This record gives sequence, C-alpha cells and structure tokens, in this order.
Amino acid sequence: MSSCLARPEVFLHPGEFHFASAPLRIGTLLGSCVAVTVWHPQHRLGGMCHILLPGRTRPPASLPDCRYADEAIERFVYELRSRRVAPANCQIKLLGGGNMFAGSSAGNMEVGQRNVEATRQALAAQGFRVTREHVGGTRRRRLTFDLASGHVWLALPGAQDFSKEQQ
Repeated sequence: MSSCLARPEVFLHPGEFHFASAPLRIGTLLGSCVAVTVWHPQHRLGGMCHILLPGRTRPPASLPDCRYADEAIERFVYELRSRRVAPANCQIKLLGGGNMFAGSSAGNMEVGQRNVEATRQALAAQGFRVTREHVGGTRRRRLTFDLASGHVWLALPGAQDFSKEQQ
C-alpha cells in the first residue's frame, strides 16, 4: 500500500482525548484504563478518550481533565454540541478496565472495575447509550478506532471487530 493512501493516525496516552472527522484512526493501549469511542455515522466524526481514573473532586472553575471519567465524557458532550450533534445519535463503545493486578495484593484495588462503573455512570448521566463493550478480564488491549467507518479493532487473543451493533 502506498504511504500516500494511508489514513492519518493519532495515538492516545493515558488521560488524552482526541475528537475529529474522517479520515483518521485513533489508537491506544489499555490495561486498567478505559477507552470510550464516540462516533456519528452520518457526519463520520467522533473521538476517543483514554480514562485513567474514576473521578476526583474537581476544583472550582477548572477545565475538564480527561484523565477522569466524568470529565472526559463532559468533553465529548462539548465537542458534539459545538458541532450541533446530539449525543443520543452517536454510537458509543466502552473498552478496557482490566484487572492488571489479579492475584497480587494490589488486585484488591479493582481500579479497572471502578473505571468501568464510573464511565458507565458518566455516559448515562449525559444521555449516551453504550452500543458495544469489551471490559474486564486480566489482559491488556490495543485498540484502533477508524473514524471513516466507526470500526473498532482489538488486538488481543480472540480479537473481534466491534463495528456491528449487538442484537
């Protein structure tokens, strides 16, 4: 494949957020962190966040910090509304939240599970409905989100394409 035909790619590190239009692919690597993808099929726009922690006590008048579940979801709402797109018309995928410390004393922290629950609550509070998810477990995930198609690919044993809605 010619390099001039390749889609641009963005890689997210923990706490980062990216929102754009097609053509673009956004990728990340997850352990106990959570990624949310938001995609609007008609406009072919959307984004991804890499949530590091469930939440915090937010300082007054501070900007959203996408390391935290509720603030990352707030940022999605801002990006969508600034483009006159209703959150309810988007496809939402929730991924990650693994227990990376299973079998150790650190496994009792359950950061991954807390990240998943906080993110679900934040999404519901903002009117989003999760259309697909791949959460929990004890393995890391590498994912790629294609803004042209809305497909999300996972790289892990038994990977599957999360582009189709659950029945």
